[in-house]
Amino acid sequence: MAREKLDDKIKRGKAIIRLLRKHYPGARTSLSHETVHQLMVATILSAQCTDERVNMVTPPLFAKYRSIESFADADLDELARDIFTTGFHNSKAKSIRNSARALLEQHGGEVPRTLDELTKLPGVGRKTASVILGNAWGIAEGIVVDTHVGRLSRRLGFTTEKNPIKVEQDLMKIIPRKDWIDLSHMLILHGRSLCPARRPDCASCFLSKLCPSSR
Repeated sequence: MAREKLDDKIKRGKAIIRLLRKHYPGARTSLSHETVHQLMVATILSAQCTDERVNMVTPPLFAKYRSIESFADADLDELARDIFTTGFHNSKAKSIRNSARALLEQHGGEVPRTLDELTKLPGVGRKTASVILGNAWGIAEGIVVDTHVGRLSRRLGFTTEKNPIKVEQDLMKIIPRKDWIDLSHMLILHGRSLCPARRPDCASCFLSKLCPSSR
C-alpha cells in the first residue's frame, strides 16, 4: 500500500466517521445484557447467528441461568437445547459452560479485562474479546469485524480482504484508535438501514460522495 494511498484513506476515514457519528449518535451493541458475563454469553451465541435471534433466546436463558456458577453447573445437553435456535448449539453450549468454569477456577468469577486473558477462555476468540472489552469497559484493543463491518469496509474501499482478521488489520491502519469501538456499531446500523447487501440505497446514502462503490 503506497503511502499516499494510505494517507488518502485515513483522511476519508475520518470524514466518514464524522458523518456516521452525526447520523448514528449513541450507537452501541444490539445484544441485550445486564452483566459483563451475560454479554460474553450473548456474543458467543451470536457467532453465525443474528443479534435479533440471540435477543430472543437470551431473556429466558438468563432467567434460568442467573449466575456464572449456574452456567458452570449446567447440564450440557439441557443447555444445548436452551440455545438450539442460535445454531451450532452443541459447541456453543460447551464454550459457555467451560468458559464459566474457567472464570470461576482461574479468575475468581470475574471476567478479565485483557485481550490475552480473555482469548485463553474456551470459546472466546479475538472478536468476542474485543466485543467484551469495548462494550463493557471502553477498552479499544481491536475492531470487531462481523458480516456487516466486513462488507461495508470493502464497499467503502478500506480493504479488499474477506478474511475478518485481515479486514481488521487494514481498518486499524486507517481508523483512529479512539473510533475503533464505535466504528463497528455504526457500520452495523448503516448496513441495516441504508447499505444492505442486496440493494444498497446509494441515492439516499449520506456517505455516497465518500464511497467508491456509490452508484
